[in-house]
Amino acid sequence: MFSHISSRLRLPIAAAAVVSAAVALAAPAQAAPTGIGPSAPAAATSTRTAAVTQATTGTWVAGTRAYLVITAPGATASAQTAVTANGGTVFAAYDAIGVIVAHSAGASFAATMRGVSGVQQVGATRTSDVPADAYNPALPANPTQSATTLTESNRWDMTQIKADQAWAVTTGSASVKVGVLDTGVDDQHQDIAPNFNAADSASCAYGKADTRAGAWRDVGTHGTHVAGTIAAAKNGKGVIGVAPGVKISSVRIAEPTSSLFFAENTICGFVWAGDHGFKVTNNSYYTDPWQFNCPDNVDQAAIIEGVRRAQAYAEGKGSLQVAAAGNSNYDLANKTTDTESPNDSTPVTRTITNACIDIPTELPGVVTVAAQASGGAKASYSNFGNGVIDVAAPGGDGATQVYSTLPGGKYGNMSGTSMASPHVTGVAALIASVNPTYTPADIRAALATQANDKACPADARCTGTTAKNGFFGEGAVDALKAVGGGTTPTGPYFENLNDVTIVDNATVESAITVSGVTGNAPATLKVGVDIKHTYRGDLVLTLVAPDGTVYPLEDFANSDSADDVLKTYTVNASSEVANGTWKLRVQDIATQDTGRVDAWNLTF
Repeated sequence: MFSHISSRLRLPIAAAAVVSAAVALAAPAQAAPTGIGPSAPAAATSTRTAAVTQATTGTWVAGTRAYLVITAPGATASAQTAVTANGGTVFAAYDAIGVIVAHSAGASFAATMRGVSGVQQVGATRTSDVPADAYNPALPANPTQSATTLTESNRWDMTQIKADQAWAVTTGSASVKVGVLDTGVDDQHQDIAPNFNAADSASCAYGKADTRAGAWRDVGTHGTHVAGTIAAAKNGKGVIGVAPGVKISSVRIAEPTSSLFFAENTICGFVWAGDHGFKVTNNSYYTDPWQFNCPDNVDQAAIIEGVRRAQAYAEGKGSLQVAAAGNSNYDLANKTTDTESPNDSTPVTRTITNACIDIPTELPGVVTVAAQASGGAKASYSNFGNGVIDVAAPGGDGATQVYSTLPGGKYGNMSGTSMASPHVTGVAALIASVNPTYTPADIRAALATQANDKACPADARCTGTTAKNGFFGEGAVDALKAVGGGTTPTGPYFENLNDVTIVDNATVESAITVSGVTGNAPATLKVGVDIKHTYRGDLVLTLVAPDGTVYPLEDFANSDSADDVLKTYTVNASSEVANGTWKLRVQDIATQDTGRVDAWNLTF
């Protein structure tokens, strides 16, 4: 575990707010249950308004705790009566999934309710009191907006997943709704406002939908950053999201002051997603207060069941959930200890097993996302686990972070699996845009198919095959292939995303090490080349096999003044052993124009 990283929100590096092209990196956030970074929660400065649309029936008193009371779906009526009869109040009820959110200050409430006929499970959702704010929630602040002079550019994370190339095929459909379940979203931001869907936005803090205008706004910075990565508008300023043509809805599930995401909030968010037609939701958090919920604990078992039902309900209504894997560099396939729970009171060290799960990321049907650094390696902090990780995407690491939107019209950097997950959510939204009849299962399958295989590095913790392993799952997402703009590999696939500078009158090489392929290379070896250059007539391209044999790819005509090379070549390499180090050799034979090898790949 990283002691200096709070993994409740799936980012380890705090946002750095900027209003110009200059970016100042913030210091790492301290692990604490009272914040998500260096900024004070926005709700602290907001004013109180009238009670929420669905008024509660109870009155807050010190010692009020929240519980999930679970019955058969469609059979909560008698249990709701029993809640009231046994000293509790019904704060919210989700009859379709058989879940009641109950409040009580009675010490014996849960035990008594477990004996009520028709009640299947009862569990406390927190080890701290429900805040008084739950009964008269303050609206988050609507921050003053700053104009920007920043112009859009192809950022490293977008080029790494080929989103910049996918936009030539589609920027996404406005009929595709994406839900950001997070700390909220600044809907007034210049890069978010064009794509924001207020009609389907709400707050689910405390476990009940609050539909007042602005209840969805950010009580931190995290949700706004996530939203920009998914769908910041392609409007010439700031940044561009993976799917800049889709619609974003905010469902704030973080509570103000603490910024915690309790089970009832997540349940409310998933039910809202299903009822409001969200094609995809992004979930860059874990359900507090337990980093892992264990089925042999009566409270945590109820949390597992309640959130599982809500996720299944949303999926049944056509919504796919994408979730961040976490930032503790932890093997989710070999769980042994939890030192971070409960994070709403005093954490203790406890022994756990794989039966204990990270919610929502380990629930059935949820797409679990690991983070990559620039260049494609596993991010140092990213959780992993063979059979747990589904796909990987850019999350940033070290000095290279993910740049996106921040409240108040600002922009800044963050790193984390929180940043990786919205890249996958954006790709899923593009898939839904070009395949409008796809079900969640179809989108999930397409995410696996379009991912580029990534072999394990020389790290014993990474187990599995090149096609699927514990660091990268099915591989790294590829937005271009996801929208049908690229060639889908038909065999083992290897890629080098590291930039190599091409200088005048010089020869450079970029290497790919191939392993795990039996026998020789095929007679139809595919060599994909992505070179950025201002005059490609200067270039001569060759492929060098592991034994040094040179295979010409293309000698461009000296008069070819076009920019860039984005082509796939077919090479008869059947006499070459497949495994070994292959090289793309690029010769620049003139002066004045330069460029770089942006990426290249081999498909066997």
